[in-house]
Amino acid sequence: MSIYALVRSGAAIILSPAVGRIIDTKDRLGVVRFSIIGQRVAVTASCVIFYLLALGIIPGSQRMTVGLTSVTFLACVEKLCSVMNLVSVERDWVVVLSGEDESARQVLNARMRRIDLFCKLVGPLVISLINAGSLRAALLVTLGMNILSIPIEYVTIAAVFKLVPSLQRPCASTGQAGQPRTTLMTVLRTVLLYFQSMVSKLPFYFKHRAYLPSFSLALLYLTVLSFSGQMITFLLASGYTSAIVGATRTISTIFELSATWIAPRIMKRVGAVRAGIWFLNWQMMCLAAGVSLFWTLHNETAAASCLVAGVATSRIGLWGFDLSAQMIVQDQVEGDQRGAFSTTEASFQNLFELLSYATTLVFSQPDQFKWPIIMSTAAVYAAGGLYTFYVRRQRGHLLHFENLVKGKEWHPSSTDV
Repeated sequence: MSIYALVRSGAAIILSPAVGRIIDTKDRLGVVRFSIIGQRVAVTASCVIFYLLALGIIPGSQRMTVGLTSVTFLACVEKLCSVMNLVSVERDWVVVLSGEDESARQVLNARMRRIDLFCKLVGPLVISLINAGSLRAALLVTLGMNILSIPIEYVTIAAVFKLVPSLQRPCASTGQAGQPRTTLMTVLRTVLLYFQSMVSKLPFYFKHRAYLPSFSLALLYLTVLSFSGQMITFLLASGYTSAIVGATRTISTIFELSATWIAPRIMKRVGAVRAGIWFLNWQMMCLAAGVSLFWTLHNETAAASCLVAGVATSRIGLWGFDLSAQMIVQDQVEGDQRGAFSTTEASFQNLFELLSYATTLVFSQPDQFKWPIIMSTAAVYAAGGLYTFYVRRQRGHLLHFENLVKGKEWHPSSTDV
């Protein structure tokens, strides 16, 4: 596991609760604008550093120290601003914008996720094509796009803010007049109080009625079964070419995008709570089939192909459950606690993501990748078990046996959100 990934995830785990407090107490527009500028400036500065390294301006003896230290720090800033932006918009703004209209909220959530997934496919693809011709050109394009996006995002988010009066709230008081002069002791006391506050947030999170769907979603981040660096490295070692890997990623993204159309329709018909267990069951079944064939088949390429098929089709369940859990959290978390609750969830997401990197650190050889696969599958089933317990507690039952016997059509009730 690289120092870069370790420090970046560690910063998100430790500092996300502080981000939550900012979201809950500060001006909504100011928070989102700050997150936009923070993200873009961090990426822009990183591009400049990489460009200087590519030109050879930084002396060879200092390249590793200066480059790694600077880029790692900027990555931490970008990650925290990303958490701030995501939680502010997806867990707070969307709820206020949609009001009591659940159908509108489902559509907003799905469209935002669709745009997010599409950009995550097209962006890296375009930059990788440019990078194939020239690394410097790819860095300049990335730098230019980030600079140009700042005024566009800055103005458009303000336009949305002005159109919706309910988004405007007074800033919470953050202190009293005549505070004592800052000293080393006051700084240490502030740090101590921060960590005490961070620990105190955990009982609030675990006792909240939306904890189980939230934690189940976070648990799904403990996985190597996604088309990211860990699984791609394994596929290349199994005989896949870069072109085939690119094609499988594209197919997987198509399945992911399809979930953004499927999920709102299912939630509208059966409710978010029941839709969530449907999608999780789909994910578990697809992974069970793919992983079983992966362990059974002796031909390495055929086994890897079955795993790829299982993972790709399971993405419908993953993102369908993501949208279902998001609806539940949006509905059940109090307005003044959305930031604290969702950033605690983000801390767990980063923790589990860090553990997924650790599994490939321990089992680093291609022939050992089967063990991280088993751990990832177990995490999905653990999430399914926790969410099933939540559904049983929320609805009082898992199946309408009487309706199945009588052949009655099911209609959503108030407990299905």
